[in-house]
Amino acid sequence: MQSKKRALILVDHGSVIKEANDMLEEIVKMIKQSRRCNFDMVCCAHMELARPTISEVFELCVSSGAEEIVVHPFFLFPGRHSTKDIPRMVSEIARNYPNVSYKVTPPLGIHPKIVDVIFERIGDV
Repeated sequence: MQSKKRALILVDHGSVIKEANDMLEEIVKMIKQSRRCNFDMVCCAHMELARPTISEVFELCVSSGAEEIVVHPFFLFPGRHSTKDIPRMVSEIARNYPNVSYKVTPPLGIHPKIVDVIFERIGDV
C-alpha cells in the first residue's frame, strides 16, 4: 500500500520587511535537508502582510498531490494568531478539499534547546 503524500507548511506572521520573510524560507530549506524530514513537501506561508499566503500554499500542496497537510505556526508561544487565527484560516480553506486531511500543530513553546539558542545569541553580542 502506497503511503499518502504529506506536506508541511510553516506559517509565520509575515512582514513588510522582505529579509524577515526570507528567514522563514531559510528554515524551510534547513528542514528539507534534515535527515528527520519525512514530508514530501515543505513550504512556508505568511499569515498576513506578505505572500505566499496560507491559502495559496495550501492550494499548491493539494494541487501537487498532498493528501495530508501539517500546518505549523512558526511562533514561539501560544497567542491569538497561533491558537485562533491560523487554525480558522486553515479550516476555511480545507473545506474546499474534503479528501485532504490536515492538522494545525501548537507553536514552538517551551523546549530545553531554546535555552541553548539564547546562550548562543548572547555569546554573539
